[in-house]
Amino acid sequence: MMNKTAGHLKTIRQHYPDAQSTADAVERYLDLFQRRLGLRPSDILLADSICADDINCIEYPQRASQMPGPFKLGGLDGFPFAGLTGMGAFAGHVPDHGAVFIYHGPHIGITKEGVLGQILRIGQSAPSGCCGACRAALAKLQAGTIRPGEIDELDYQQHSLEQIVLTHAPRILNAPHPLKEATEVIGEAIASRIDLLVSRTKYKARYVILAGAVLINSDYDVGSFTAPRRLIVKDLQTGTTEDVLSVYQA
Repeated sequence: MMNKTAGHLKTIRQHYPDAQSTADAVERYLDLFQRRLGLRPSDILLADSICADDINCIEYPQRASQMPGPFKLGGLDGFPFAGLTGMGAFAGHVPDHGAVFIYHGPHIGITKEGVLGQILRIGQSAPSGCCGACRAALAKLQAGTIRPGEIDELDYQQHSLEQIVLTHAPRILNAPHPLKEATEVIGEAIASRIDLLVSRTKYKARYVILAGAVLINSDYDVGSFTAPRRLIVKDLQTGTTEDVLSVYQA
């Protein structure tokens, strides 16, 4: 899989120039945390806020298995529907004087042929949509059938995504790739909600680390990729906050 993943990276980078395999991305995260913060993987409690899609997984390198977790915060397309209760439960599991690491973001599919918004899933002969929830929200936005404020408890998560894209309708509908733009919009909403939840949660940890990204799925025999959007380190002892994405990408 690793050779196929490396070969397919050129296709992924046609849409996401800064993308890398998720395994490589996690290795770089861990290297940076050890070098800059003195944290070993075993010091870091992992959570993710990514979509509940069955294809949606991160290929972790071997040493990542030393991190406790992951605690699951995300629902459809990665929005942190676990809320304050989920974040509070996660906060109580942190290794003493360690760190919490939250990887968050929406996901999108790209086939081996470079088709955006689709992937070939195991056992299927034809590609299917990815992210299905984002595609469905976009289809309703394009059809003009999203009603402002409508959130039904029987489809709460999907309706919440629809309200998010409705708020940014001109930006999405006028974009060269509306699905890609809707994914970015949802990613920004996820980051904003994660920030709010973190601000209202108490941690025993020294650091809170927030890695915002677009998680990119591809055909089942290729693997997944990540395109970073931010990497925030909050030092709870000093009260400082720093975006170290440029350091990570150097």
